[in-house]
Amino acid sequence: MKDDLFPKVPDYHKPNKPLVPNGLGVIYVLISAVYLFLVYLSDVVKVSNGVSPPLTLAVCILFGGFLGLLDDWVDLKWRYKAFLPLIAAIPLISLAWRLGLRTSIALPIIGTIQFGNSYYFIIIPILVTIITNTVNQLGGLNGLETICPAIIMIGLMAISGPYAILLACPLIVWLILAFLNYRGRIFVGNTGSFSIGITLAAFAIISDLKFDLVISILPYVFNSALILPTFFFYRAKANATFDGKRLVSDHRRSLITLITYHRPLTERQVVFLISLLVAISTLAGLLVQEPSLL
Repeated sequence: MKDDLFPKVPDYHKPNKPLVPNGLGVIYVLISAVYLFLVYLSDVVKVSNGVSPPLTLAVCILFGGFLGLLDDWVDLKWRYKAFLPLIAAIPLISLAWRLGLRTSIALPIIGTIQFGNSYYFIIIPILVTIITNTVNQLGGLNGLETICPAIIMIGLMAISGPYAILLACPLIVWLILAFLNYRGRIFVGNTGSFSIGITLAAFAIISDLKFDLVISILPYVFNSALILPTFFFYRAKANATFDGKRLVSDHRRSLITLITYHRPLTERQVVFLISLLVAISTLAGLLVQEPSLL
C-alpha cells in the first residue's frame, strides 16, 4: 500500500514533525465489515428472532467509520459529533429488543438496578454515545489511541464465550495497526477511534458485558471528566509541550497533562503509563463480576 493513498499530517511529538499517513482506521472498518458478513454467511453465530449479531456489529462498525471519516473531512464540532453515535444505537436497540437481552445491571454494594424498557431506548443510546466519545477523546500520542482499546477488546473477548469469534479478525487487524501506530508509521485518525469505540460498545451490548466494559473504560471516563469542564466553562484545551525529547504540562486538563504535570516524560513513557491504567481497569472488570453472575 502506498503512503500517498492517505493524507499526511505532522507528528507533533517527534523531532522535525515528520509527516505521517492519517486515516488508516478505514482498513480496520473495511476488513472487519467483510469478516463479519462472512461470519453471518457461515452461520457460526445463529440468527435469532430475525436479528444477527454479526450483521448488527458490522453495521455499527461501518457507521463508526463513516462518522470518523466525516469528522476527518469537515472537522465536526463537538456538539454534533457528541450525539451522532446515537444513530449507531438503532441496530443495537433492535437486537436487544428482539433477543430480550437482560435489562438490568447488578452493581457491587448497590445491588441490581432494573431498567425495564428504558434500557433499550435510554441506557443503550447513552452507553454507545459515552463510550464512543470518551474513546475518541483519549489520543494524540503514538500508540495511545490503538493500544488501549486493544487491551479492552482482548479483555471482553476473554469472557464473551461463543461471541468472541466476532472480534477474532477485527482484533488481529487492530493489533497490526496498533503496532504501526506505536512505531510512528501511521495514524488511525478519527475513522479508527470512532469505529473502535463503537465496536467496544456494540460488542459489550451484544455479549451482555456492559458492566465489564463500564469498569474497563474508567480511565477514559476520568480523562473526559478532566477535559470537558475546562473546555465548556473556560474554553481551555489540554496541551502538553514537547521540547524535542519529552512531554511536560503546566496544567491538569486531561489524563496526559495530569501525568506530565511538571514531570517531563517521553511519549512512550506516557503511553505505557496510560495503557497500564487501562490494563488494570480491564482486569478489574474481568475479576469484579456482576453479583448476579457470581
